[in-house]
Order: sequence, then C-alpha cells, then structure tokens
Amino acid sequence: MRTSLALAVSAALVAGTALVLSPAAHAAESGTSVRFVDIAGDGGTVLKANVVTPAGADGSGRYPVVVLPTSWGLPQIEYLAQARRLADSGYVVVSYNARGFWESGGEIETAGPRDVADATRVIDWALAHTPADPARIGMAGVSYGAGISLLAAAQDSRIKAVAALSGWADLIDSIYSGRTQHLQAAALLGGAGYLTGRPGPELEKVLKDFLSSDLDQEDEMIAWGRQRSPVTQVDRINAHGTAIMLGNAWGDTIFPPNQYASFYEKLKGPKRLEFRPGDHATAEVTGLLGLPNDTWTSAHRWFDRYLKGTDNGVDRERPVRIKPRSDGGYEGYADWASVQAHRDRLALNDPEHLWTGADSGANGGVVLLSNLLDQLTRTPPTVSVPLLPRAFAAVWQSGRYDSGAAVRGTPVLHTTVTPTASSGTFVAYLYDVGPLGVGKLVSHAPYTFHDRTPGRPFTADLELFSTAYDVPAGHRLALVVDAADPLYIEHNPAGAQLTFSSPASDPSYLSVPMREE
Repeated sequence: MRTSLALAVSAALVAGTALVLSPAAHAAESGTSVRFVDIAGDGGTVLKANVVTPAGADGSGRYPVVVLPTSWGLPQIEYLAQARRLADSGYVVVSYNARGFWESGGEIETAGPRDVADATRVIDWALAHTPADPARIGMAGVSYGAGISLLAAAQDSRIKAVAALSGWADLIDSIYSGRTQHLQAAALLGGAGYLTGRPGPELEKVLKDFLSSDLDQEDEMIAWGRQRSPVTQVDRINAHGTAIMLGNAWGDTIFPPNQYASFYEKLKGPKRLEFRPGDHATAEVTGLLGLPNDTWTSAHRWFDRYLKGTDNGVDRERPVRIKPRSDGGYEGYADWASVQAHRDRLALNDPEHLWTGADSGANGGVVLLSNLLDQLTRTPPTVSVPLLPRAFAAVWQSGRYDSGAAVRGTPVLHTTVTPTASSGTFVAYLYDVGPLGVGKLVSHAPYTFHDRTPGRPFTADLELFSTAYDVPAGHRLALVVDAADPLYIEHNPAGAQLTFSSPASDPSYLSVPMREE
C-alpha cells in the first residue's frame, strides 16, 4: 500500500511540475543535474535523497547549499520544482526523506534528536560529495521540514539561514493550545504517519495518551513536545545568529499562527515573518507544483541575501509582512507588536448561561478544507447568529462599524467562568455579522479546564488565533461561546453547565486588535 501511495503522490507532484516544465526536460535544457542518492543518517540509517546541482558545476568552484527535509508523509521529490529553480540560480540543493517515512530507514521520530542529527549528517554528506560551500549553508522546509530545519539551526552553527514554512515553533501550543486536544489535526497527522511511514513505540504511546485524554500522562506528553519545540532552544539560535524567515497561513489548523508570532518576537538575529490566507501548507503548495508563488519567492530572496550576500533589499524592508483575508494587498510592519498596536474592547457585561453536550452550530470548520476555501473564495465558515440556540451558545455583539474595521493580530478573551463540574471545555468564536445576521468566522480558539471546584467562579484568559480580517462598513462583531466543536476533544461531563459573568471588580471583555488608520 505504501509503495502504491508513493507512486500516486509522486505522480501528482511530477504532473504538477510538468505544468511548467518537467524536471528532466528542464535539467537537460538548463544544464542542472538531478541524481538520487542514499545518505547515511544518524546511526547509519539510510535516508533517501535527491541532489540538484547547478549547470557547469565541475568541482572547480563552490556554491551555497540548501538542505530540504520533506514534509510529514510526502516523498523525496516534494521539492523538486523548487530545487531546480534554486539550482538555476546557483545553489546546490539536497532534499531528503525524513527517517521513518517512505523508503528511508528507521522509525518516525517526530523531529526528535535523531531527526536533528540526521540533518547534520546530510550537511556533512553534501560538503563531502557536492560542490557545496561550508560557509554558506541553508535549510528550508514545509511543515515537518520547517520544524526540523529550525531545530537543526539550534544545534548546528554551520546553518546560516532558514526558511521555515507552515511549521511550528511550539509543538504543544500548536496541537494542545488552551489545554485542548486538537482532534482533527492529531488524527490527520497520525493517520498519515501510519499510511506513509513507520511510527515508533514512543510516537504510538504519545498519540494514544493524547487522544485518550490521559491526564496522568500530560506532564510526560508536554515534556516530549517541549523537546521538539524550537522556542525552547531560541537562545541557541540567537547565539548562532541564524537568519530566520517564518511563513504561515492565518487559518493553519495544524500549526496556528500565534505560536510563530510569539517565536518571532524572541529572535534576535536577522528575521522575517510572513502571514497569508489559507490553511496548513496551502500557501506554499502552488510553488511545490512549479507555479509562481509568493512564499517561495520570499524564501529565495532570503537565501540570496543571507547565503549569497546579494544586496536585494530584503534586509531593509519591514520584516513583518502580512496579507489580509480580503482583496487587500500586502502590509508591512516594523514588528509584530506594531500589527496590533491599537485595540478595541468589547465589554461582556451581560451574564450568559449555557448547557454543554451539544454543538450549537458555531464551529471552526474542517481541518485543511474550510480555510483553503476561505483562501480561494473568501468564504469562511458561516452561521446565522440570531438563530443560534441560546441554551447552547452565549452571544455578545458590538455596535456597528459605520466605516468598517480592520482586525489585525490576536483577539484576547478575558472572562469569569462558573462551572457545575470540575472539568470542562468551551470554544470562543469571533464573527463578522452582516445586516441579515449571517456571521462569517474571523477567529476562534478552545479552552479546557480541570480540577476546578464546581460552583466556584474562576478567571479565564484565552488568546484566539491571530488573523487579519477586514470587517465591511455597517457590520458588527459578535463573540459566540459554546461547548463543543468537531475540531477538538471536549471535556464536559453529561449535563454540565457553564455560566459566564462580569464581576464589577474584574469586568469581562474581548480585546480586538485593530489596524490604526
């Protein structure tokens, strides 16, 4: 089955690159060479790889090298279209299948220490077997490849530049944000791992504990995730001075943008942050098929500046570059704090009471599909706010924005919750509501609590997922809270209830970041 799937995925990627020019034909025309090799990774594990070298690379000169670990579940030809473009402009490119996937040996380590050691072994191999320049080494990747690239940069000071696309900086904050299991994301990753690779006992245990909500194993699971989180090693990256470019989509349902923005703020060396509409890896996919793509264009410019030394101006541009989920073009900011420098506060004065155990109809959509649709057609998940069943949904609305509003950054909910059970889950949604009451999803996030005293209120602070959304003139914003969403595992006992209040000593509110006009 794995071999058949490999052929199908490979055929799709090769067919995509053929929309421009097939890799083989392109290599013959441009003089670049493509060869498939085996590289000995950590402990001698065989990593399947391909190498693309520039035309005229006869061994007399040295070229900057870019190493590309593959995405979770994709074969080694994933980056072939981008590899040949890099080779055309004078790079040696080595792409390899991470251990445990497809025909590479070993078991899936989920960006563990052996994966990081593999990256170093691949660099060693490139320096020994290609005309790669040891002073000009870069790494890049999408998703899994992005995470491995950042972790490798923390351990290997030879890596001078990284382009980490649709990846993670904090694995726990990605799939366990708000102390809530991201069910569809974990199931998708786990399923893809079993279908295209060989999960080891460690990963199998972590998945089992995660999906079964085993709180006795929570600390162990968090420690496992922290070890695989570049944010815990940011001091090492800063000490190395690595130039880091981060790119992600506003609606990434596997690695939400908040954790990238927080990581970006901690970086001290050359850095760049780009957010665009879409879901996980959808902002990069056309580039993988050999088509024009803004994200990959930025990555190439990043390497040209920090590996080749080309004065292309990328270091003089505003380093935070975002594209809103609308017809608007790119916006540049000096830093992430400047994106959300101005905030509107929606007071949540009226108390709301809801029952758990039912989905009110408000939800975050379907992993990968809903935000891809929003990217392509600007149609996010919608709901009729007036028709939401108030027994299962709490609703607060703002006044009308007569001139419209530009939401930019991370909305923050501060509220007081009184549960009838010791554990529970709620999900907060921010909607753009039109004159007919139809709400379009702007952002959302889940929140789970444990070990609370039933009947005793507690304070809850929740960051919704960062976004850039233009509210049309005459529309309102609405905050909706319910207790179930198919994207997440919920922890509400049967018959449990939640009350949201706003004590005079500590008023509840939703803080909405707005662009200053």
